[in-house]
Amino acid sequence: MLVASLLFSCMGVCVKLGSTHFSTSELVFYRSCFGLFIVYAMLLRAKASLATPHLRGHLWRGLTGTIAMMLFFYCIATLPLATAITLNYTSSLFLTVLTIVVYKDKFHLPLTASLALGFVGVVLLLHPTFAREQFGSGLLGLLSGFLAGFAILNVRQLGQLGEPAVRVVFYFNLVATLFSGIWMMSSKVHALALSDLPLLLILGASATFAQLAMTRAYRVGQTQVVSALSYSTIVFSALFGLLFWQELLAASSWLGIALIIASGMLSLHLAPTHTQASK
Repeated sequence: MLVASLLFSCMGVCVKLGSTHFSTSELVFYRSCFGLFIVYAMLLRAKASLATPHLRGHLWRGLTGTIAMMLFFYCIATLPLATAITLNYTSSLFLTVLTIVVYKDKFHLPLTASLALGFVGVVLLLHPTFAREQFGSGLLGLLSGFLAGFAILNVRQLGQLGEPAVRVVFYFNLVATLFSGIWMMSSKVHALALSDLPLLLILGASATFAQLAMTRAYRVGQTQVVSALSYSTIVFSALFGLLFWQELLAASSWLGIALIIASGMLSLHLAPTHTQASK
């Protein structure tokens, strides 16, 4: 999970660097396209089949994940790196709420309190964006977290239906490549120079291997430990933001980040668990 977190942070750095030349849809397209080739090569090597009886599930996962990623990439370009990534990591809060709604569970006081704590953290994290006239970007970051929570719920359901992780990642990259490619062609496409290839290759590779490492971590490790370690992405991103762009967050922002992390860990621990996919 630490490897995955470091790679996700590297992906964020590549997105922020690439945003000075490429649009959000272009960055999503290149990230997904390079990732698609990497995963397809892995499938060929493993002689795994692409046939699946759950195309609808893959389509929903792909669409929600792609829109979440486009919003996420836009926020990385316009907000401090650690802020954008923390807003995206509210997915754990939304995932808890969505899981309870989908499986018709009930909220209880400790869980409700932990979720409320997280949304207090969101308010604190968004507060500095008022002064910088970036509140709209902050809200889009929060929306990316909601859609990411929806996508994670779809991934869980696909796993419960027996879909291999590599196949899930393949179809996600396929849908993301097609969707972002159509969006990209509807506007100006920036020229791709040879000097841009290393950045785009690192973007695609870091995102893909981060997804695979995260999937591996959840499969072989204890869920609570892995979930806690996943928040190290925020720490790595804060360090990269300080190193490359001298991004210093306000004390209220750090308090908000701490509340969101604590809430995410608590809500995942308190939320009901399900071993069967919903019908």
